[in-house]
Amino acid sequence: MKKLRLTEIFTTLGCTPDMEKIEEQFANLNIVKRSSETKEPTYLLGIDTSKTVQTEKGSLVAVLCSNGSIRIHDKERLNVIREFRGYPGLNGVKFANSHDSVYSSCTDGTVKCWDARLASGKPVQLFKGYPSNIFISFDISSNDHVICAGTEKVDDDALLVFWDARINSQDMSTTKEPLGAYSETHSDDITQVRFHPSNPNMVVSGSTDGLVNVFDISADNEDDALVTTCNSVSSVSFIGWSGKDYKQIYCMTHDEGFCWWDLNHLDTDEPITCLNVPDVREVINVKEGILDYLIGGLYHEKTDKLFVVGGTNTGIIRIMNCMTSGLVHVTSLQGGHAATVRSFCWNMQDDSLLTGGEDAQLLLWKPGAVEKTFTKKDSMKIASSVHQRVRVHSNDSYKRRKKQ
Repeated sequence: MKKLRLTEIFTTLGCTPDMEKIEEQFANLNIVKRSSETKEPTYLLGIDTSKTVQTEKGSLVAVLCSNGSIRIHDKERLNVIREFRGYPGLNGVKFANSHDSVYSSCTDGTVKCWDARLASGKPVQLFKGYPSNIFISFDISSNDHVICAGTEKVDDDALLVFWDARINSQDMSTTKEPLGAYSETHSDDITQVRFHPSNPNMVVSGSTDGLVNVFDISADNEDDALVTTCNSVSSVSFIGWSGKDYKQIYCMTHDEGFCWWDLNHLDTDEPITCLNVPDVREVINVKEGILDYLIGGLYHEKTDKLFVVGGTNTGIIRIMNCMTSGLVHVTSLQGGHAATVRSFCWNMQDDSLLTGGEDAQLLLWKPGAVEKTFTKKDSMKIASSVHQRVRVHSNDSYKRRKKQ
């Protein structure tokens, strides 16, 4: 009789020692810091951390707020260092990969760039779109050379617009015109743009038309650049890259669906779809409660595992393991937020997690940390001054709505 090794037993059960370790790590996440209350509470819609190492000053955190501002925080203390105010219509926030520039796309037809180290609230650079462009999504390539932004559909056009983001010592103008645009591959608002984490030529876009398109922008034209089109059959709310060498893509939809595709199978007879769940809320078995919405995805490089992050309207965060057989609830993070969680940012270096919500709180979680004493109001949910069209959750619990 063949003897099974321990690793083979774990694998047969869909669990590996590495997987057990990361599940324990997530389960041991505790709050080490909460941001202090600000004069004007807002929804925290997006979070990113600086990629540069600042040994004396520590890492920076950029937070997109629903009042049209971007706040720069110190990561360890979460205090606000500076704030770029007065820019209604911002969508997304992203640090450059090699310096401390912060970017955000705007419905006024520009992508704005600030220097996070400067106290001046004015953008140091503006990337202007074409007339009538309304930008609702964007990203910057891994080598910081190219910016790509997605537009709302206007006059039957939904565009992916590209700019050269490199700083040219011969041309120090603060305004840049587009390199060009793709106009044939989406038929509705382009809600998501995400460059490949290491290949600056690869970018994926998602739209309310349900399509998720993968491009190689080194090609000469849009037709040749289109590598493949995947169909989520629903409006796309989040997209990301995963898998070894990031050869997989996944998306979430505005009706809480989840799709996962393997680009390794493009030139084979194997199906490209790894998993398709029309409504995660209907199939996920959550220990001690329910799931109301999805927030985004988290690819854990060390264990080659994809996790899906969701939550409840009362602020509980749900973390789910993604496998070809389905989604499995791993753990829940409680005692932090008091309302819908809108954003998170996972740091692979120190295994920390930043989360932001409709309760105006920015939280820092770390494994095994001891939570300090905080006073928490019964309900910190606030009325936002800006209605965020791109991501909307119902205030009612999913199960309550289902029973009606």
